[in-house]
Amino acid sequence: MRAVVFLGDRKLELREFPDPTPGPGEVVLDIKASGMCGSDLMFYRAPKEGGRAGDLGLGGDGGPVIAGHEPCGVVAAVGEGVEESQARLGQRVMVHHYKGCGVCNHCRQGWSQLCRAGFTVYGVTGHGAHAPHMLAPARTLVPLPEELSFETGAAISCGTGTAFGALRRIGLSGRDTLAIFGQGPVGLSATQLALAMGARVIALDVGAERRALAKDFGADAVIDPGADDPVAALQQLTHGEGVDLALDCSGNAEARAAAVRATRTWGTVGFVGEGGTVTLDVSADMIRRQITIVASWTFSSVGQAECARFVADRKIDVDRLFSDRHTLDQADAAYKRFDTQTTGKGVFTF
Repeated sequence: MRAVVFLGDRKLELREFPDPTPGPGEVVLDIKASGMCGSDLMFYRAPKEGGRAGDLGLGGDGGPVIAGHEPCGVVAAVGEGVEESQARLGQRVMVHHYKGCGVCNHCRQGWSQLCRAGFTVYGVTGHGAHAPHMLAPARTLVPLPEELSFETGAAISCGTGTAFGALRRIGLSGRDTLAIFGQGPVGLSATQLALAMGARVIALDVGAERRALAKDFGADAVIDPGADDPVAALQQLTHGEGVDLALDCSGNAEARAAAVRATRTWGTVGFVGEGGTVTLDVSADMIRRQITIVASWTFSSVGQAECARFVADRKIDVDRLFSDRHTLDQADAAYKRFDTQTTGKGVFTF
């Protein structure tokens, strides 16, 4: 089969790999949709020297790795020892895109990415889903509700699931005004989900296209932090108090600091965007305003299933996130477009 491999320096290629065969406890999926995530750009842009996985400190054997960590498809083959309660032929599934030891407390609670024995990230240190087929342990599968498309399942497998997990972590409710910094795929997902949870959403992004998407999704107001002081603008929209909650999905240092400073006394700020740094005046920005800062990294397999059920029950049109659908042979052009960070979400369909 042909599959996408990131080469670094904004280059990729389609390489030949053997079709996978399931071993004990494993399944093979026919991939139906494989999402493009903002974190893919770390590896797409990484220098050729130094390696993809090394940027996350996750190791890897140095061999070519199939990209794509938002897998969704159908169970096509089942290995020895896989019980029907775990996987059955033809079942529609997502993949929790991490593999840990499977027996520690974190793994048993569905948080394989916190496994202290080490873990694999599919699409980064293990073969991912930018391919017609994918091999995965049966224990990583998460059922896809019949009401949801494969594309929606792919989004929930990272970007939308990450937004859902973060909103749960910061305790969002329908009484809150929430500022979301960054309206890429995760931020736009947070906008959709927070609105479904009843919150008032104010969306911030430097890109006019993404601000327009957020407004179209139902954001109460949009702010261009490149043109206006975001802290002053948010205070003006909240009668001088500041927002109840803020969520940074950008990873940008200025956005993170603004999220903290625009949040009201006793408020909560969530950091989701990966990488980078932030400088804060701890006393003025945090201690003397009783601010809580929460870090949120993706989601558990249990949380992934909860997100899918939430989306299905509330009929949230996650497919609206996708501005671009591609076939695998369009991968080079697809990532060049996604790299502009002006679009909605991209997805490969099979």
